[in-house]
Amino acid sequence: MAQTNTTTTQAPSYPAQVTGMDILVRALRMVDIDTMYGLVGIPVTELAYLAQGRGIRFISFRHEQQAGMAAATHGYLTGKPGVLLTVSSLGFMNGLTATANATVNCYPMIQISGSSVREPIDLEQGTYEGLDQLNIAKPLVKAAYRVNKPEDIPTAVVRAYRAAISGRPGGVYLDVTTPCLGAIMDADEADKLFYQPVDLCPAMPPAQAAVDRAVEMLAAAKKPAILIGKGAAYAKVENQLKTLVEKTGIPYYPMSMAKGVLPDNAPLSALSCRSTIMEQADVVVLVGARLNWLLSRGHGKWSESTKFIQLDIDPEEIDCNRPIAAPVVGDLASSLDAIIAGVEKTKMSMDPTWVPALQKETAEKNAKFKERLTANASAMPMDHWTALGVIKPIMEANPDIILVNEGANTLDDTRDCIDMSQPRHRIDCATWAIMGMGMGSAVGAAVASGQRVVAIEGDSAFGFSGMDFSTICRFKLPVTVVIFNNGGIYNGVGENMGTNGDPAPTTLDIHARYDKLGDAFGATTYYVQTPEELQKAFTEAIALKAPALIDVQLGADSGKESGHIGYLNPAPLEKIIV
Repeated sequence: MAQTNTTTTQAPSYPAQVTGMDILVRALRMVDIDTMYGLVGIPVTELAYLAQGRGIRFISFRHEQQAGMAAATHGYLTGKPGVLLTVSSLGFMNGLTATANATVNCYPMIQISGSSVREPIDLEQGTYEGLDQLNIAKPLVKAAYRVNKPEDIPTAVVRAYRAAISGRPGGVYLDVTTPCLGAIMDADEADKLFYQPVDLCPAMPPAQAAVDRAVEMLAAAKKPAILIGKGAAYAKVENQLKTLVEKTGIPYYPMSMAKGVLPDNAPLSALSCRSTIMEQADVVVLVGARLNWLLSRGHGKWSESTKFIQLDIDPEEIDCNRPIAAPVVGDLASSLDAIIAGVEKTKMSMDPTWVPALQKETAEKNAKFKERLTANASAMPMDHWTALGVIKPIMEANPDIILVNEGANTLDDTRDCIDMSQPRHRIDCATWAIMGMGMGSAVGAAVASGQRVVAIEGDSAFGFSGMDFSTICRFKLPVTVVIFNNGGIYNGVGENMGTNGDPAPTTLDIHARYDKLGDAFGATTYYVQTPEELQKAFTEAIALKAPALIDVQLGADSGKESGHIGYLNPAPLEKIIV
């Protein structure tokens, strides 16, 4: 019988392939991004899954703005850009609010948004979510780039990273088109795209002549003061500032988010002497602080004879509102090191009565403040001061807790009341005073730090982001949210000037039960009406190290319009027309 020859035909082999999404995730890992915040949908859903698979923690939100606030807070606390992922069109625009806010406040952040195919957008042919996202973002962010080809993704990510953290930090927008995300490359060709970027954030030392000028002016000052901004908190220069204060004996005043860079209650803290410093200081050192509206743009109560030494990394900030007598342009660490070296060789000329006078004023104002807390300790229904009188000693006994704070009176009164002793432990609505950052920032702070977070919220402010309390619960974060419910914006006693019986523009709901929202998501919740109930609830909640929500019932008449900045609102019509 004849033998039959059989041959086995092998299946053809093809090279392994990857998509643009794979390349983007790997590029983020290349620059050590380990966390991403966002809300998925077309065209980025698979990207989020791939990120998780490559070890990037993905924190998913109910709203892109809150995811962006979380990313910005992450960037502020870590010094690495926080990353926000959004879908196209309105998802992109929701996130852009946070990215623009990050730019204004100098938080390093990268927003990555999927975008539609370019050709029908450019021809305005009505494609799916056909928004020209790049051109919308450009005027609102520090830098904006579009990626059309997967080969360009690693370069785009490195450029975005450098832009976000270099010089003055800010928000960067990265527009990645749908064809780019879905494009396919051979894996070995993709491997050739990756590299290790060198010196992503180099030091930028100041000119020695600028340092010498500043040291000479500081040494000759009779009534100097150091004004600390959140730029100093971000730059982590608390040790240099401590050394400068110890060597010179100069008092310091921290801006809101700089509270705790040096302890609020230390002997040289002039936290209670803002007006006196503005009126009497002859030389003020601005360290990572800007003479913007928060400091009356250098005018208002400021003495016209005050001279400023400004330490800033951005030369365009110099002379922005007042002439700066001694600009020191460079990164804060290098600038402070150089100034410390200079003052060590110089004798100070400070008026010996200056610091004792500020300390006397501080003691007197602190005593009056304590009287105010005591006088309101048993107010019923509670007001802001009653509640803060309970929370203050508990917070100050737990200095590791990061405080997130927003609202009108809730923001102002909490800032005035609670002393901070550690840097980067107070996060609020900052330069733009934007409401609605609370839940996002609380999530970002908890994820970035691993520490306990307390968010003290006005009821109006909480309303902007309250649904993302569910994100705190879903990720089991150690966050306690405290809501001061006085039933309105400023307070709950607004009066409708018309006759239709609708609520006034500032009126919300004094009977709202925000604790029920916490119940819906499985948090530990409390509804409190007395100081004793609040003390018990707050002590228990922070000890849980788990999601908790405390609804604090205040009186509807607790609070005043616009907190401390009522002058920004014009008077009601009946007060104008005579």
